Amino acid sequence: MGIELPPAGQGWGIQADLAAINRRVIALAQQQSFDIRASLLASGVEIFDGTGSFVTESKVRVEGSDACDLDADVVLVATGTTPRELPTARPDGERILNWIQLYNLQELPEHLIVVGSGVTGAEFANAYDVLVFERRGMTIRSRSRAMSAERRGDEVVVTLDDGDTIVGSHCLIAVGAIPNTSGIGLEEVSVELSGSGHILVDKVSRTSNRSVYAAGDCTGVFALASVAAMQGRIAMWHHFGEAVTPLNLTEVSSNVFTAPEIATVGVTHADVGGDVVADTLLLPLSTNARAKMQGLRDGFVKLYSRPQTGIIIGGVVVAQHASELIHAVSLAVNAQISVDVFATTFTVYPSLSGSLAEAARQLHKRQA
Repeated sequence: MGIELPPAGQGWGIQADLAAINRRVIALAQQQSFDIRASLLASGVEIFDGTGSFVTESKVRVEGSDACDLDADVVLVATGTTPRELPTARPDGERILNWIQLYNLQELPEHLIVVGSGVTGAEFANAYDVLVFERRGMTIRSRSRAMSAERRGDEVVVTLDDGDTIVGSHCLIAVGAIPNTSGIGLEEVSVELSGSGHILVDKVSRTSNRSVYAAGDCTGVFALASVAAMQGRIAMWHHFGEAVTPLNLTEVSSNVFTAPEIATVGVTHADVGGDVVADTLLLPLSTNARAKMQGLRDGFVKLYSRPQTGIIIGGVVVAQHASELIHAVSLAVNAQISVDVFATTFTVYPSLSGSLAEAARQLHKRQA
């Protein structure tokens, strides 16, 4: 696992072996890819290894080990993205890194600077903070913008927009991603792109060329693996004439893998503070029996419901394994379940999910 304990009788210091951790992460990713590939082959899908590009809207050219031309009635583009780089902060793969190169590190950085305030930056910052058991802590410059990152020997100097500088041993550049849509012939088959290079699609993942569909991060719809998978399913269901429910982003659950995790679905705090009228109930996990047993002091659950009907329209879970707990709220949002029904559904005691039911009960009392 990459976590090392000292020999018996030599103290209590715990150390993280970053090289071992990264090897395990890469191995897990490779195993997942292998399993998906094996599942496709078992279903009769023929896989060609190489780089694909459009010759015509019904012909794709593969270049590489399995070079050939493939005829198709329909094409689904799912090419993903590449880490975005700043002209003034080019990664060198050693001290200045993107979020792919970071997995090549063999030792924990003495002082890691994270440029980027999105999910990727937050997750890596939290992960490295947790790995440094004896020296935890981070400084957040939420109102600053990085203008450049320069390597000077064994250090990296990041210059901010106010002229201030931050010096560290390493720097992670996590400022978004660029879609892999150039050089694959999309323009030649009249597939329309956005100004950022993302493929424009409708609610059934269809592009401006009715024979070409697109799914995943290359569409810029919602950079989540779950959304990419659903886009692909909807695209093929639509092509083969099955009844299709268009993609509804208000029903998509997402999670930030920090400690604690932050999971959301449906309307947000900003929505409720704006155009959406909703009753809100926030319940700290500190009152939950299971949380007390596990020593969980941080976290909460929050539900949003319509004032008149009590239908649940959104929720937030901040807790360990929030990514698992949010599914119940996702189901409630998707099925338009009311707080009354949600509150009277049995939960295991003690369990963290019990707080979701309790939040619904308190919302019911407020609306009664």
